[in-house]
Amino acid sequence: MSAPRVAVIGGGPGGLYAAALLKRLDPAREITVYERNAPDDTFGFGVVLSDETLGGIEHADPAVYAALQAEMVRWDDIDIVHRGTTLTSGGHGFAALGRRRLLAVLHDRCRELGVTLRFRTEAPPAAELARTHDLVIAADGVHSATREAHADVFRPTVTTHRCRYIWLAADFALDAFRFEIAETEHGVLQLHAYPYAADASTVIVEAREEVWRAAGLDKLDERGSADHCAKLFPETLGGRPLRGNNSQWIAFRTVTNARWSHGNIVLLGDAAHTAHFSIGSGTKLAVEDALALVACVQEQPSLPEALEAFEAERRPVVESTQRAARASLTWFEELAGYVDQPPRQFAFNLLTRSRRVTHDNLRLRDASFVSGVEREVGIEPGTPPMFTPFRLRELTLRNRVVVSPMDMYRAEDGDPGDFHLVHLGARALGGAGLVMTEMVCVSPQGRITPGCSGLWTDAQEASWRRVTDFVHTQSPTAAIGLQLGHSGRKGSTRLMWEGIDHPLDEGNWPVVAPSPLPYRPGVNQTPHELTARELAAIRDEFVSSARRAARAGFDLLELHCAHGYLLSSFLSPLTNRRTDAYGGDLEARLRFPLEVFDAVREVWPAERPMTVRISATDWAEGGTTGEDAVRIAAAFAEHGADALDVSTGQVVPEENPEYGRSYQTPFADRIRNALGVPVIAVGAISSWDDVNSLILAGRADLCALARPHLYDPHWTLHAAADQEYAGPGAPWPLSYQAGSRKPPAGRTDGPKPRLVL
Repeated sequence: MSAPRVAVIGGGPGGLYAAALLKRLDPAREITVYERNAPDDTFGFGVVLSDETLGGIEHADPAVYAALQAEMVRWDDIDIVHRGTTLTSGGHGFAALGRRRLLAVLHDRCRELGVTLRFRTEAPPAAELARTHDLVIAADGVHSATREAHADVFRPTVTTHRCRYIWLAADFALDAFRFEIAETEHGVLQLHAYPYAADASTVIVEAREEVWRAAGLDKLDERGSADHCAKLFPETLGGRPLRGNNSQWIAFRTVTNARWSHGNIVLLGDAAHTAHFSIGSGTKLAVEDALALVACVQEQPSLPEALEAFEAERRPVVESTQRAARASLTWFEELAGYVDQPPRQFAFNLLTRSRRVTHDNLRLRDASFVSGVEREVGIEPGTPPMFTPFRLRELTLRNRVVVSPMDMYRAEDGDPGDFHLVHLGARALGGAGLVMTEMVCVSPQGRITPGCSGLWTDAQEASWRRVTDFVHTQSPTAAIGLQLGHSGRKGSTRLMWEGIDHPLDEGNWPVVAPSPLPYRPGVNQTPHELTARELAAIRDEFVSSARRAARAGFDLLELHCAHGYLLSSFLSPLTNRRTDAYGGDLEARLRFPLEVFDAVREVWPAERPMTVRISATDWAEGGTTGEDAVRIAAAFAEHGADALDVSTGQVVPEENPEYGRSYQTPFADRIRNALGVPVIAVGAISSWDDVNSLILAGRADLCALARPHLYDPHWTLHAAADQEYAGPGAPWPLSYQAGSRKPPAGRTDGPKPRLVL
């Protein structure tokens, strides 16, 4: 039986490490690494590896670990320099070394083990190698020829982002990870820098494309760029020069692939996936890929099973990292919107930008730093940010937690009953500052389903008054808001658990929309295109319901302009194809929603706030974008909206959301910091730590949570107990005060009985 043969395309750290591990575990393997460049050719300077990654290296190959340990530079601090102020946060823990040294260590280990290294050699095509080798590892980088040659199988997506950046170096060692912000006549640029040797530091300079061009950096060569950048960051560089290494200004590209393997060919590292440098090293991901791939090859009985196991193990980790990286790079793309924040809040915002570092774990790393941020923004000592009050007109909310609107589908002929009283009353007793109803419909035809509630009759008004009276009497400092809307083309469908968005089996009513476009062709009704007279009638229905909401005692009214319902479908170019005054450009598409808003605001009591929920993106090509959302929010704010409730999607069924923890919050963040208007953030916010982080960073004013409040109606009170907070921001109802401390659990530790002498 012939020895197993392995070909590795690409001599970067991931490919080299995979080759070394495979050879170490089975010396009989014939392993060849193809690298087009010379052994000491490399681009960039330093490489950051986490303690977790180093621990994996130590376990897998102690010899490589020992060699790396001798080279690593370690530090704990992060410095943020902005407008002449340097703030330091400690307790983070970093390790870095030069990329050339890392490659040299791996070259030596491969040679020691008997791996064949072919430098200055173009690898044969992967398909050709696959015919003569048992395994082909394509570690050929972000521009992977292997990936492109088999794009029909791997199905890659490459997204180019809005900043340009350049890798440079300085010939001195920083003592911390350093961020410095330069505000110039052309716009904002930022520096990311860290030490990688006793006498050298990596320096990355980044700027939005338009800033880069305005500054003339697109016309400078490497030397000119290095000289220009050296003058921008005096606090970090102190006039010392920068140098390059075939350095060019490039735009970061996020690479994803639907599949990572094809037969006996597997993608590894940047060929399979990329993550923005601002949250760590692509080298880290590639080395971790190598560890997992080799482990799966050893553990699984066949190569197909090994490659399947490798992808199943690594894909969730990589996708989580890419979500964090996307949040981080977006934060830096929008940096100009944050530079006016107070210094400590700005630093906290920067440190928590990826959502991997949070208020709670940053407090564990550096409690004094977090306390300083809280003092700067006026938070009382001992008060978590989420339990600070917030004022909208004459309404003061006791805390920053909102029970998000959630359709319950339990009304009868639009009339809310005992279920709504218990559902909303329980959540008001549970501590939230603001409890929102489900979308309450302005007419029978405006319902989503037969189970949706409404506010078009006296009986419905009385039923809602029963709910608001309970909230105001039994939880006096809680507020209750009503979300008012019309289903539009998404109406006349079944209850959610009977088939969401599917038409009724019988009893359907006609649906209406700005344009005669069914939600799903062949499934949902084709809606009637509303005439100007009919639009006026629907506007009047909103006004009538708003008057009823005021009499029913609601503290706040929210106009539902999101999720593809009627007002939302006027805003999106995917659902509004009108050619009259209510269709066309964004200003025209805003016309009817703003007419409704103005008419409702006129009859809604002046002292009570009014908010608007929008879908900040359609998550679909040709639909509403983040830039559009800022303009939409600005229009409603100019007309008197007191806050924007920023959701996303659900406008068209062919959407492709980027799901993940707090995945919608960057849209709220962008609107808040671009316009200076209060925002409510929503979207998979699941922990009190997330709420504290968003509020303290200035990314949101209020946080709306849905599913956590279905799981636990007393979520807010339990968050207070978990944080040992007992102040006015989370008052326990008198009848519940005996339960305000977490009950003791069953004994699981402590001294064991002595059974022997």
